[in-house]
Amino acid sequence: MAKELIRIKNLNKGYMLGEEKVPVLKDICFTVERGEYVAILGPSGSGKTTLMNVIGCMDIMDSGEYYLDDLPIHETPQEALTEIRNREIGFIFQNYQLIPTYNVLQNIIMPLLIRGMGHREAEKRCMETISLLGIDHRLGHRPSELSGGQKQRVSIARALVGQPSLLLADEPTGALDRASGQEVLKLFGQLHEMGHTIVMITHDLNVARSAKRIVHIIDGVLSETPQGG
Repeated sequence: MAKELIRIKNLNKGYMLGEEKVPVLKDICFTVERGEYVAILGPSGSGKTTLMNVIGCMDIMDSGEYYLDDLPIHETPQEALTEIRNREIGFIFQNYQLIPTYNVLQNIIMPLLIRGMGHREAEKRCMETISLLGIDHRLGHRPSELSGGQKQRVSIARALVGQPSLLLADEPTGALDRASGQEVLKLFGQLHEMGHTIVMITHDLNVARSAKRIVHIIDGVLSETPQGG
């Protein structure tokens, strides 16, 4: 039996609007097994970004339980979440969030340097990932010299080099043309086949269908659609 990587139980989250607290996530229960490829699908304002932020340890819940690889995130001090994010979660963003003054290699090895790894060791460790993603000929280029698809490959490489438990992708094809978006989704499929756990946030049903499981979120309420093959 596959081991649960994410277990969320009765999660609630709201934000203050004036003097009133507006609920955003409502009694959410959600599990992801290690090695799964899951899409969280929802329109703008549905709560999917808030849920992503909680899963990514970038925001804290009001109530409920969240276990990441058996670690009780809901009981973890906020100051400890930064290290958990760096070690356990690889983030892939719609707008890449690359450092414009850094070249490709510098952007990719940044998470390892933050951990305290030496530059030479970090560079050696990430070369296999760089080669896998087909960007080894672009290492000296800055983000402004790359296409959208290449930028997203750099973003994916940066997410992978730390060998995280979870890849968390926020609208990963949102800034790409159709062909580049399809290439990124094909790459996600390959990473899934290699055993990576992927949770992808999207508003696009066609993008969500590339995952092996779709979870819908509407008005802060989660529901699930069976997804074959």
